[in-house]
Amino acid sequence: MVVHVCDRAAQSGATTVHVATDDERIASAVRRHGHQALMTGAGHASGTDRLCEAARLLRLEEDEIVVNVQGDEPLIAARLISQVADFLEQRHEAMVSTACHPIHDSASLSNPNVVKVVLDAKGYALYFSRSPIPYPREPGATPCYRHAGIYAYRAAFLEQYAVLPPSPPEKAEGLEQLRVLWHGYRIAVAISADEVAPGVDTPQDLEAVRRMLR
Repeated sequence: MVVHVCDRAAQSGATTVHVATDDERIASAVRRHGHQALMTGAGHASGTDRLCEAARLLRLEEDEIVVNVQGDEPLIAARLISQVADFLEQRHEAMVSTACHPIHDSASLSNPNVVKVVLDAKGYALYFSRSPIPYPREPGATPCYRHAGIYAYRAAFLEQYAVLPPSPPEKAEGLEQLRVLWHGYRIAVAISADEVAPGVDTPQDLEAVRRMLR
C-alpha cells in the first residue's frame, strides 16, 4: 500500500519523495521498489510529529513546502498532491494547506470515518469534525465537504508545530489538524473538482481498494 502511495507522489512533480517510518519492514519494502525511506523515532504521537523529525533529518530550508501524503491513501491522485502544494504557495497567510471535495450522500455525511470541514469565505478552514458539519437543517441548502487526508506545510512551521501542546478539540475528535487551528494558525483548503479517492481506514476499505487496483 505504501509503495502505491510513493508511486503517486513521484508522479506529482515533487522534488523528492521520502517515506518516514519507524518500521524496518516498511523501509525495506519501499527501498526494494526504488523509493527512499527515512528512519524516524517510534514515540511520535501523530504523523505530523513524525514529519517534523523527518524535516530536521533532511535539513530542509525554512521556505520549502513539504507535502505529507499518508501511507493509507494508495489511490491518491498525483494532481491533488501538486494542487495542495501550489495552493499553499499562493496563500501566504496560511502555514498549512489541505484539500476537500463536496459530499453528495447522507451516508458519508453521517460516517465518523469521513472527516468533514467547514470553510470561510476565503477558503480557510473554520473547523474539522467527524460529525456532520454544518448541520443540515435543510438538506442541500449548504454544501458539505469531505476532508482529504493530505497536508502541505511550510518547513519553518513544522518546527513550531512540534512544540505546540495538543488541544482539547484535537483530543475529542482525534484530529491533529485541530491543533493548528486551536493555536491560531490558518489552514488553506483547496476544493477539488474531482472526488478524492477513498483511503484505507478499515479492513473493508482495504478490500474495496484492492478490488479497484485489480
